[in-house]
Amino acid sequence: MNPEPDASKRPAFAFAGKPDVTDLIETSLKTSHALTGPAPKFVAEAHTRAVRGDLAHVRYAGQVFVSHYAVPMPRTVGAAGATLRNAGREDADALGTLAAGETFNLLDAVGGWGWGQQGEDGLVGYLPLTALEP
Repeated sequence: MNPEPDASKRPAFAFAGKPDVTDLIETSLKTSHALTGPAPKFVAEAHTRAVRGDLAHVRYAGQVFVSHYAVPMPRTVGAAGATLRNAGREDADALGTLAAGETFNLLDAVGGWGWGQQGEDGLVGYLPLTALEP
């Protein structure tokens, strides 16, 4: 009989049927998060790094200081495709187009818009939530 694993070694959460995020979490836990100076600014990479003033992809924990880190929730772009924008509104500048069936890693959803990243290392921006499938 297998003993119950030590609670400190179990992931804090798991998503049924979703990719395992344990490696991301364990890597983050093994990294020192000491405040040793100002966080780097990613201005030149603003549309390729999932970092904004209040939120960042969990992979940047320990690299940037924000109030929240998010584990991406993979979503599929619907049949019509979608335009990725630099803000959560229809009149915002277009950054690119995502094709139907493409993966969008959702990090935040508010006001009918989702903020996230195209695939694992593509453009970062906003899509209307209606353009995404679960």
